[in-house]
Amino acid sequence: MGLSAVTVLGVDRPGVIAAVTGSLADCGANIQDSTMTLLGGHVAMMLLVSGELDPAELMKRLRAPDLVVTAAAIEARRHFCEDGTGLGYVLTVHGPDRTGIVRAISEVLAADGGNITGMSTRLTGRLYVLIADVELPKEVDVAALMRRLAAVGAGLESEITFRPVEPDLL
Repeated sequence: MGLSAVTVLGVDRPGVIAAVTGSLADCGANIQDSTMTLLGGHVAMMLLVSGELDPAELMKRLRAPDLVVTAAAIEARRHFCEDGTGLGYVLTVHGPDRTGIVRAISEVLAADGGNITGMSTRLTGRLYVLIADVELPKEVDVAALMRRLAAVGAGLESEITFRPVEPDLL
């Protein structure tokens, strides 16, 4: 079975996710991993799907006048800290909107080998909110990292919190 990365962008409306996922199921494509969100009134989906169809055929099956669809064959990869050697954290930023917030935060994390595994940002009036899932190598000095993040937050006039992830209970 092949693995394909599929992206879908379109104007949000009821049923768009049902239509896309229905088309995938109808052609035997299995959704292995996905994220879906609204961005400025548009639905944005990224999916990893397995199945026998090549990416060009997937794009043809998902094509609709109000959707922008891409598909590409990819190789399966292990996740950054899947072997249990990493530490999970949740980072939040609240403050005034300005250019460079994501860059400043991501540079501090990357300098210590941190990996942002999920991120959502929203602008509500003049308040900018960022929530990110972060994985750090075990050897990172978390207290020092938190001090650097606090300094960046002060420079952005924003409050930054950084806390360990609560384990999922299944």
